[in-house]
Amino acid sequence: MKVSTLIFLIGILFCNVGFAQITYMHCGGLIDGVSDDVKQEMTVIIENKIIKSVQSGYITPRDANAVIIDLKDEVVMPGLMDMHVHIEHESSPKRYEEGFRLNKADVALKATSYCRKTLMAGFTTVRDLGGTGVNVSLQKAIALGYVVGPRIYTAEKSIATTGGHADPSNGLRSDLMGDPGPKEGVINSPEDAKKAVRQRYKNGADCIKITATGGVLSVAKDGQGPQFQMDELEAIISTAKDYGMTTAAHAHGAEGMKRAVMAGISSIEHGTFMTPEIMELMKEKGTYLVPTIAAGKFVAEKATVKDFYPEVVVPKALAVGPQIQSTFAAAYKAGVKIAFGTDSGVSIHGENAKEFIYMTEAGMPAMEAIQSATMAAATLLNIDDELGSIEAGKKADIVAVKEDPTKNIETMLDVIFVMKDGTVFKQ
Repeated sequence: MKVSTLIFLIGILFCNVGFAQITYMHCGGLIDGVSDDVKQEMTVIIENKIIKSVQSGYITPRDANAVIIDLKDEVVMPGLMDMHVHIEHESSPKRYEEGFRLNKADVALKATSYCRKTLMAGFTTVRDLGGTGVNVSLQKAIALGYVVGPRIYTAEKSIATTGGHADPSNGLRSDLMGDPGPKEGVINSPEDAKKAVRQRYKNGADCIKITATGGVLSVAKDGQGPQFQMDELEAIISTAKDYGMTTAAHAHGAEGMKRAVMAGISSIEHGTFMTPEIMELMKEKGTYLVPTIAAGKFVAEKATVKDFYPEVVVPKALAVGPQIQSTFAAAYKAGVKIAFGTDSGVSIHGENAKEFIYMTEAGMPAMEAIQSATMAAATLLNIDDELGSIEAGKKADIVAVKEDPTKNIETMLDVIFVMKDGTVFKQ
């Protein structure tokens, strides 16, 4: 073999294998997701996308090729997680007609901007709780590096009952309604329920979302009533567990919420008219509340804007929206487990961090609010062995803000550094 050929082959080998990239991140302040204290003057060492160690002081690299990221004037924390988004769309007066005008390709291309905004706001992981199935394609595109955005865990299409919240035919004229079934995420029996879960799994879902009660933005008058029988709920949740999937229940009214908790749901979304009895039941079962205060405030505000929502939506938005923050305050005080979630898509993508402000207004300390978006969220998703804190062995998802958020929570609105999987997306 010629020497030149040998050198060429060796070059290819080294290009394919590569050298381990070591990064030393010097952090003026560090919120690690585990401790209740903001640690000062710390170094996070990252190798091959994984946190290798976390050390006190500003460590000088031994390797001359190591990269140093200087965040000595910033406060660093784990990548943030939002447990309730709808990454495919965003509220507007045209939202309802777009269902008739936009192809899935149109939806996907618009959604790439929402993905970018979410990541640039510091949210490196999200749980998407219902769309058209485009969310699965977005998840794959982001994972492959074709689209810039957060890591997505998706429910694909929400599961509803006929005429219930998330029945895609609600509000259509009769010749367009059809009779959607389990394949489309609409069920009316335990057997339907099992098939719908299995279809979501087949379609690429990571988790299951149900609409346990009526909702605000569906074109249907009931915003609170229960919409599943217990045998249907038990069939959904047990089947989801068989496939290793967690479950989430959209719930405003108390009876549907109570049924979902009793059946073993992983999290209650919104929880608007939660009672003390349900709070105690959630504590007993270990059920999380994902409050989505931001969405409540958004719909209440937009309900006062003429023609922003269809007429049937307005009274529901005015009744439900203002209640969510006070229910969250009561649930937190009662000791219910909280995981951060905004319902962005109903509210505005990229403004997710407003939820931190609303949570602290309602009495949750800033550090606990941040932990709800880091370790608590990771635990809800069953990924706390990989994400949620800045500890050795975990994926390098790291963000930074200008000030100490435990002293000024509004600094969370201005994330100035974003790293996901060891790659810097914003600096």
